[in-house]
Amino acid sequence: MAATLQEILLAPDTQPQVVADCYDLIEQEVSDKSGIAGTAVKLAYKTAAAVAPGYIRATIENLLPGFTEKLQPFWTDFAASGSAEFGDYLTKRSDEVSEALLSITDAAAETSQRSAIVKAYRTVRGGAGRQIEAALPRLGDLVQKYAG
Repeated sequence: MAATLQEILLAPDTQPQVVADCYDLIEQEVSDKSGIAGTAVKLAYKTAAAVAPGYIRATIENLLPGFTEKLQPFWTDFAASGSAEFGDYLTKRSDEVSEALLSITDAAAETSQRSAIVKAYRTVRGGAGRQIEAALPRLGDLVQKYAG
């Protein structure tokens, strides 16, 4: 039986690089944002980054197991489909994928004790699905780099 995304991406020798790549992906996505929605995303990201040194990376580490669990059914279907690019596969299912990933961040926001983070998250949550959809090609490439 093939290894799961959790087994691949969360392996002790792999997870630190996956976290670093996720951090770089987020930095690229935030940098690419423009307009009113982009300004809101940049402000929310700046708020989160200001919480404490390493807060963004720690958050990625904490959320990664949930994200890999939510991506697993998509990865399994992708692998069976014979498609070439996981990012393209995710993009074609963008609504479903973004809602699956947002269920993880929504749960984290519900239990967070950091009011500034929760407030920043709620500010951008309405448009978060579109932001995730824009990141799916890069996310797919990241996952496929390790699991493909």
